Amino acid sequence: MNKARLPCFGLDIGGSLVKLVYFEPCNFQISCDGQDKVGLEALQDFIKSNVNYGETGTRDEGLAMENVVLGEREGHLHFIHFPTDVMENFLLLAKELNASILNNKVCATGGGAFKFEEEFREVLGVQLVKYDELECLIHGIHFINSSSINECYYWNNLHCLEKAEKVLYDFAVDPYPYLVVNIGSGVSILLVESAEKFSRISGTSLGGGTFLGLCCLLTGCATFEEALYMAAEGDSTKVDKLVRDIYGGDYTKFGLPADTVASSFGKMCCEQNRSLVSNKDLARAMLVTITNNIGSIARMCAVNHKIGRVVFVGNFLRGNTIAMKLLAYAMDYWSKGTMKALFLKHEGYFGASGALLELMTRMKEDEDSETND
Repeated sequence: MNKARLPCFGLDIGGSLVKLVYFEPCNFQISCDGQDKVGLEALQDFIKSNVNYGETGTRDEGLAMENVVLGEREGHLHFIHFPTDVMENFLLLAKELNASILNNKVCATGGGAFKFEEEFREVLGVQLVKYDELECLIHGIHFINSSSINECYYWNNLHCLEKAEKVLYDFAVDPYPYLVVNIGSGVSILLVESAEKFSRISGTSLGGGTFLGLCCLLTGCATFEEALYMAAEGDSTKVDKLVRDIYGGDYTKFGLPADTVASSFGKMCCEQNRSLVSNKDLARAMLVTITNNIGSIARMCAVNHKIGRVVFVGNFLRGNTIAMKLLAYAMDYWSKGTMKALFLKHEGYFGASGALLELMTRMKEDEDSETND
């Protein structure tokens, strides 16, 4: 790999969202001058001076990390995301900003690193150096967790979800083994036995993409944020058939409480029930359906592999406190307190962070090689 210039970034191009992690080095580490320096500073100013880019791009200002050491360089990390279906607009904007001045090679992961490889080459003159998305995910989790204060947490007081509160958790001390449940468009579940030993053990196609797609069909909403807003205002019990709707109360023989979902969307078989539900109720029911399915699969994997800690990550959880609390409650209740659901502040940015880490590692190796020569 040719020696890269600073600043640098890593990309995770997923099925629904593109995640970009941008490394802004300390000024004294930018070793260029003339037009190159002007271009780099202009690009840096554009990124830092905006929180929103166009109609759909967003910099998660609250997630920015300062004074991070990466590849023996010190700088700040910025986290940006935008929908994958506006990739063409992103490439045109990057071309306008002369973004390829950073480097003619960019480390990327996710399926889109393959899908959009030719577009990056044709529009920007940039080669995507591709890395496995699950390796980047795990490496990114370990790096961010070790570099970010208060990264990991769990939910307490789950007997009343409205009053549940975050509690910090020190995940850096003896974390292994644990499960990672990565919830993006679909879901992958990984068994992590050490920093370098991990494997994909399960997954499901019913993920964040399913939630948003069905909400768009059923309610007419247009964005993930709109779907979440509707779900927060809805009542899923008007849509789902519960244990009490069948038994009149608890199913005590098998420990099923009356408010347990017996059949997702089960009440919608009746025309009268359909006339009573709102779009908000449908959105809430869809969120509960997807979350319950993910939680059930995650718990079964944890039982099979005798794991007590399950880390939930992915952009489905971005701003999605309802899903997080539901996952936490389900894991705690059905395991009788033997399993803990953990969450990480940077949710969906670990793949892009892992790709950036690969880039900075390569840069360091190239520099060491030049020094030895």
